[in-house]
Amino acid sequence: MRNASVLLVLLGILLLIFVTCTFTVKQWEQAIVFQFGEAKRVENSWGQESDAGLKFKMPYENVVRLDRRNLEVDLQPVELLAADQERLVVDAFVRYRITDPIRFYEALQTERGAQFQLQSIMDSTLRDVLGRVDTPEIIAGRRAELMAEIQNVSNAVAKDKNFGVEIIDVRIKRADLPQENAQRVFQRMVTQRQQEASGIRAEGEERAQEIRATAQKTATVIRAEAQQKAEIIRGQGDQERNAIYADAYNLDPEFFAFSRSMDAYVKGLGNNTTYVLSPDSDFLGYLDNQRGPGRR
Repeated sequence: MRNASVLLVLLGILLLIFVTCTFTVKQWEQAIVFQFGEAKRVENSWGQESDAGLKFKMPYENVVRLDRRNLEVDLQPVELLAADQERLVVDAFVRYRITDPIRFYEALQTERGAQFQLQSIMDSTLRDVLGRVDTPEIIAGRRAELMAEIQNVSNAVAKDKNFGVEIIDVRIKRADLPQENAQRVFQRMVTQRQQEASGIRAEGEERAQEIRATAQKTATVIRAEAQQKAEIIRGQGDQERNAIYADAYNLDPEFFAFSRSMDAYVKGLGNNTTYVLSPDSDFLGYLDNQRGPGRR
């Protein structure tokens, strides 16, 4: 019975020693081992090959666990003034990881402390970087470039303050105008678009007038050239006709005179037309004498 009690005591002592001298580090953790308040070593540190599992320590040593994964801080919205004097409310978040657990613990203690410090750094950095560009570039134009610059500046500040963290990503979730300014900016945008539309319409009307003037000038020139060609062709036709008449007249002048007289009778006599003629008029010569005027 006594031996059993001694055995139980020994087992209890061994169990106590095991509990106080061992600890477990999970794969997503990194542990700082302190000896009398002084950091001695880091188990499963980020940036090294993972060695998570059962670890040993002295009974007088204590362990502080920190996260080995990428951490995220959802920042409070920041109101800032852009380069074009427009106020914006920027809602962003930042991802970071603990690269130096000892420095992190000494400077920030916990993730909550890190969130507070990163909020302060990001407020200043966002105002500094975004305050140098216009609102359209923040909203759409150069957002990726600006985020990279904010990340670089924030990393430089965190490194200078020995926070033991690395900022791996910065993203803007939302960049909006304050509610009281939204309607005013909207009206200004409408006015600007109306001015642009008026300018475009004026340019279009000016261009249309130029095109119409050019078309009218071209049409006038074409009509003048066509009229000129028509007159030339008509003159040539009259010339050829007269030549034909002259040739025909020279072949038989008497028949030509008879034909012309018949044409004149057809056009002049008819519809009870009354003529008052001198007795010696040649107009009706062929009616008086079939041989023609002057041959009576």
